[in-house]
Amino acid sequence: MNQEDTIGRLEQSTIQPIPAAERHGKASDLFTIWFGSNITLLTIVTGALAVTVFKQPFWWGVLGIVIGTLVGAVFMALHSAQGPQLGVPQMVQTRGQFGSIGSLLVVGLVVIMYLGFFASNLVLGGQALQSLTPAVSVNDGVIVVGVLSLVATIFGYNLIHAYTRLMTWCSGAVLVLAFVWIIFVHGLPADFLTKNSANLTGFLGTISVAALWQIAYAPYVSDYSRYMPANTGSRTAFWASYWGCSLGSIFPMALGAVIGLVVADGDVVNGLTTLTRGISTLVVIVLSIGIAATNAMNLYCGALSTITILQTLFPSWSGKARARTVTALVLFGISLTIALFGQSNFLATYTNFILLLLYVLVPWTAVNLIDYYLVCHGQYDVDSFFRQDGGIYGRFNGIAIFSYLFGIVVQLPFVATDLYTGPIAKRLDGADISWVVGLALTSLVYYVGCKRFSRTAASAAA
Repeated sequence: MNQEDTIGRLEQSTIQPIPAAERHGKASDLFTIWFGSNITLLTIVTGALAVTVFKQPFWWGVLGIVIGTLVGAVFMALHSAQGPQLGVPQMVQTRGQFGSIGSLLVVGLVVIMYLGFFASNLVLGGQALQSLTPAVSVNDGVIVVGVLSLVATIFGYNLIHAYTRLMTWCSGAVLVLAFVWIIFVHGLPADFLTKNSANLTGFLGTISVAALWQIAYAPYVSDYSRYMPANTGSRTAFWASYWGCSLGSIFPMALGAVIGLVVADGDVVNGLTTLTRGISTLVVIVLSIGIAATNAMNLYCGALSTITILQTLFPSWSGKARARTVTALVLFGISLTIALFGQSNFLATYTNFILLLLYVLVPWTAVNLIDYYLVCHGQYDVDSFFRQDGGIYGRFNGIAIFSYLFGIVVQLPFVATDLYTGPIAKRLDGADISWVVGLALTSLVYYVGCKRFSRTAASAAA
């Protein structure tokens, strides 16, 4: 039975290894799921930060977006390439680095990340639908987008892939149309290219946010490649994911930079509606449906990660479709509450949220990638992932846990946020390069620790 035949069927698997007989799909599916899921309002809003929050002129803002995206997507795609090899969700595979119990901290943080992105997308979807007509309130729009996301999550993997294949074409066409309409029909102000002044702090901030946008996918990117046949190949999976996510991010972020410079009040959602007047209904509805596709991915992986936590604590239990449905409903309720009651001061809250994510995700991605590619060379005992004692990986891997915490601490002098700015960041006039430091030093510490204490591919495959 091929993938098209199973789109309307309820996926039964959750965190269990996918057997060879159930593997399906092709590399182009990895391109479309990351291209189609990225063309959303939240991506546009994130791109607008380059010119609204970081005060970059247009071309410098776009350059920062491109650099950050192309660098960050390397890490995202390296995680995606793990899926066909291991056939399990990313957070289950994390047990191979941190141990069965040691991984719970990271998995818990990732669930919080999913809830934050889900709620953020709900708010934007609600605001977008409300901008079309006063008859629809923001809360009404939040609920509509949320329910669409929930349905796709319940049906699972194949429906989500089909959803994003459709949105690749629909959202891609609407994105091109919006660019053309804003530039050639509405027109840009005469001072468009002279607004703002280039500055190092804002430029580095733009790069960091664009890089984080990619790195934030790392904890669940292989969830959407785990059904791929093992012979898909790591290189093929890497490039399909890399270019899908990169191109799907750069273009809507560039549109966000355009809108951010044109609108006076920095309201990107209403600005998009105003600047595309005449086709705004089509643009907003398609992008709102796109939000539902992306949010289905967030909710789906949030459910898998929550099931991962529960299975760690109760190893004899292995949740299937019913567990995913119940878990998704609970997470949906939490995110819906956040979205309904946390709409005020959205842009500032969202900016701080993604910067905080940067500091906790970067060390994890360093540990995971070094372990997979340089220490174990992709060879893991998958059965050990599902044992409470961690099998050959144990309950705790002290090297990974130390490296992870070290990676968080070592970033602090380089952090630049509204809540705290480190001493080195102050000397750099508020430029935040913490993620670069975190990636480099965490990778070094973990690799040296593994070599020093003999964590090798041989022991992982024992």
